[in-house]
Amino acid sequence: MFKNLSEPSPLTMADMLKHLGDISPSRIRFRPPPGTATEKDVLDIRRREKRLYELVDGVLVEKVMGYPESSLTVHLIYLLQDFLRHHDLGNLAGADGVVQLMKGLIRSPDMSFISWDRLPGRQIPDKPILGLAPDLAVEVLSPGNTKREMDLKVREYFLSGVRQVWLVDGRKRCIRVYTAPDVSKLLTEDDTLDGGDVLPELHLPLREVFARVPRTFNRRSSAHGKKPPRTER
Repeated sequence: MFKNLSEPSPLTMADMLKHLGDISPSRIRFRPPPGTATEKDVLDIRRREKRLYELVDGVLVEKVMGYPESSLTVHLIYLLQDFLRHHDLGNLAGADGVVQLMKGLIRSPDMSFISWDRLPGRQIPDKPILGLAPDLAVEVLSPGNTKREMDLKVREYFLSGVRQVWLVDGRKRCIRVYTAPDVSKLLTEDDTLDGGDVLPELHLPLREVFARVPRTFNRRSSAHGKKPPRTER
């Protein structure tokens, strides 16, 4: 297990949770047992149960998102799709658009972008899992996300070839933009998001991104009644 991570294989449940970023045990699926799950299980569960799981070296980790986070994601996709309507640079996908970052590592960014230049014939692949890393991966933070979990995801994205990662925090109304695992900048409502060399000519005011996020949208307790972990970067 955990061949993609630099730490030794876990011996206990606590070790496994630490490897996965100190996440809640309620997000770990035990059928199939941890260490034995495959890409097929990810797709089968999505088809049968309409639930999203990511795969980390044979372990299924549920991807959870509340209504506010989902609404923010959809609004951001709408804004970027409108930009791409005028600048046909590539293709957007939502959280259902699962990607294989490495062997045994399947992630479901809340939004991803891949340029047409990297898609043969400028065609969207017809396979259920994209077999290459996107150019841009966007994660909209939920109460259940931990700082360490997101640190691991950022590292994985760049190791697999992703060029930019955005961590969107609706509660703090800010976006942290990574151009490398250890290079990032924090943008607030007063700033404008630009797409760099991934989405050239994109200039998106963050006030527009968070326009529909209610001011009362603060750090509530998670669905399990626990105080949500901090996700400050």
